[in-house]
Amino acid sequence: MQIILYLSVAVIAIAFLVLVIYLAKTLSSLQVTLTSVSTTLVGLEKQLDGVTRETTELLHKTNALAEDIQHKSESLNNVVDAVKEVGDSVRTFNGSIQNITSSVNTQVELNKDKMAQMISWGNVILELRDKYKKRKVEPVQTYTAEEPVPTKRRERGRS
Repeated sequence: MQIILYLSVAVIAIAFLVLVIYLAKTLSSLQVTLTSVSTTLVGLEKQLDGVTRETTELLHKTNALAEDIQHKSESLNNVVDAVKEVGDSVRTFNGSIQNITSSVNTQVELNKDKMAQMISWGNVILELRDKYKKRKVEPVQTYTAEEPVPTKRRERGRS
């Protein structure tokens, strides 16, 4: 029985040795993997630092752009208000023009007869002026006492 006991202890020792060898290999492989992961993480940390820096710059630029847009929007609101006021003024002006036109049309309708009479008087005055100018332009014939005044002869028609 002692041999079995020694054999059991030997088998346990060998099994323990095999376990330690496989465990050493696994740990060695794990160490290589962890070293690779560590290297990768260092690279990622550098890239993440660069991305963080660029993100910060982009955020600052975005904030500046948002402020610029806000200022331009306020300026544009002033322009829109001014255009609205101009539109209101034009609308009011158009209303005034329409009122004046209606008033003039009403007065023309009411005074149509008077205007026709004025136009006819104007035509008479223009005709008189034309006759006066024509008279002024034609030479005036003066007759002296020694010259007889010409008379028109009437011709009698033969029947």
